[in-house]
Parts: sequence; C-alpha cells; structure tokens
Amino acid sequence: MRENIKEYSLKALKEKMLTLNLEAYRGEQVFKWLWQKDADDFTVMTNLSKELRKLFAGIFFIPELKILKVLSAEDGSKKFLFQLEDNEKIEAVFIPEAKRKTVCVSTQVGCPLQCRFCATALMGFIRNLEAYEIAEQIRLIQKQIKEKITNIVFMGMGEPLLNFENLIAAIEITSSPLALGISQRHTTISTAGLTDGIRRLLNSPYKVKLAISLNFPDQKQRSKMMPINKKFPLSEILPLAKDYSIKKNMVTFEYVLIDKINDRIKDAQKLLDLLKGIPSKINLIPYNPHPRLPYKRPTPEKIDKFHQYLLRSHHTVTMRKSRGQKILAGCGQLALS
Repeated sequence: MRENIKEYSLKALKEKMLTLNLEAYRGEQVFKWLWQKDADDFTVMTNLSKELRKLFAGIFFIPELKILKVLSAEDGSKKFLFQLEDNEKIEAVFIPEAKRKTVCVSTQVGCPLQCRFCATALMGFIRNLEAYEIAEQIRLIQKQIKEKITNIVFMGMGEPLLNFENLIAAIEITSSPLALGISQRHTTISTAGLTDGIRRLLNSPYKVKLAISLNFPDQKQRSKMMPINKKFPLSEILPLAKDYSIKKNMVTFEYVLIDKINDRIKDAQKLLDLLKGIPSKINLIPYNPHPRLPYKRPTPEKIDKFHQYLLRSHHTVTMRKSRGQKILAGCGQLALS
C-alpha cells in the first residue's frame, strides 16, 4: 500500500530517503515541490531523474483536499468548503486587507467545546485534522487566489490546542522556507484558554502569537456560555497569559460582544479589572449572528460606547471589522452552511 507523502515532515522525509539508500537532500527537493511548487504528481518534479520519479510514485501518493465550493463576499472575503480524503468537510476563510492577506484555518472537523454562541458547536466533534490537512487549506487557498498569504489565524473550526501535535507539525510546514514560508510571528493561535496547551506553547521554541477567547469576564457567565471554563477557569488562564506576554509575544484577549449578554459598561469594567497588570491587547468582535442561534449583535451605539469606555483606560483596544457575514464566514459562523 502506498504511503501518503504529505504526512511526512521535512525531517521525516529526509530520513525516509536514507532508508531508500538515497541522499537526504532528495527529501528537501520533494518537500519543496509538494508545498512550494504545488506539485500534484511526481512526473512534474523535473529536477529528479525519471527513475526517481517512478520510484516515488510506486511508494507514495500525493493527497489533495478538494475545494467543493467558494463563496465570495462584497468585501473580498472568500469562504472555502473543503472535502477531505475520508469525505468529511471543513471550512476556511480568506480575508484580504491592504497590507496583508490572511487565512483563517480549521484544526478540527467540528468542535467539542460546545460554546453556546458559536455555530461550529452545532456540528459536534468528529475528529482532529492531520497536520497536512491543516497546512493544505493555506496552500490551496494561496494557489486559488494567486496571491501570497502573509498571515495565518488558527481560528476556524475547532480548538487548536486540543490538536496540539498536529497543529505544531502544521506550523513547521507553514513556516518552513522550503514550504509556505509564512513567519511564525505572523501566525496566531486562538484558544478558549486550555491551560495545558498554553503551557506547552510557552515552553516550546515557537514564536507564534496567542489570542485567548475570553468573552465573559464573569466566571459564572463564562462557564454557562463556554463550558470549558469549568475545567480551565480564568483564574488559571490569566497568570499563564501574563507569562506568555512577557516571555513570547503580547497576548490578545478576544471579546465577542453579544447583545444583552456581555455588552454593558459594567462588563467592560470587569474586563479591565481582570486584565490589570497583564501586558495585553483587547480585540473586540461584534457578534456575527447565525440563523440557527438566538444571539444578536448589539446596536452600533452600544458597541461604540463599550469600545470608547475601554479606550479611556489607555488599554490597547482594536475593533474587529465584520467580514464575510453574508456568506457566514465571520468569526463563530463556520458550520458547513
């Protein structure tokens, strides 16, 4: 049975070449063809001899996620529906801006966290994505749009830190100069706050950015809306976030503003109290409604009032632009719909 060559890391592929009595650099050549030159067949690898191409074709196969559908929004955002080798489906989003081209990528099929305001939770959890399935989303979107991707956010379907090993292996691919060559400093992992995963990241050599989906400064309310808070409470998350900001990159706290849930001035003050002493940024995300969920976005006036209150504290606060809402490509809207 032939092996899936994209399941090999660069290091493993070089080691595989040695077991085939070939030079290790052959692994680098093949890796570059697969991830940088979009090779979907060994016959196109023209810096390899015909004998080598034939040998590799007999040992390996080259998988490729299928793009089933692309939905485009007026703002230039595009939502991609992918089909995996086992026919499961995932979504990813391309977000163009003047100085950056960002891809929001999935790390799981569905999600087990059951956040009440997130459409992906409606799918339940099916499985973790393999490392190559994560990286392939970026490669295929880049190939489709014919523009260089500059930024990655692991903020699509799933909780990235529940798929830690494959996430890190995917980052090895996306950041490799022989593959996609996207800087780790332009790569962001968004998490609901899994402290064991944050700790592993903190102790790793990787220089990725960390975004923590905080959303609810009240512990009781956060546990209700994000059940994972019962296992990983804010009291454990925040000290780790402070360490990450000091030792790695400044942490961003994401705050999804939901009408009549967490959009009051007293919620803003609670948030500021929580983050006191933690070098961090706040990213406000006005809620993106989904037809299958009851939650709504606050009025523009309420959003602005909340935003201005935070700004007066001299905390660094950004407001997430609503992108791709009409094609259900916004934050929290990915649910194969």
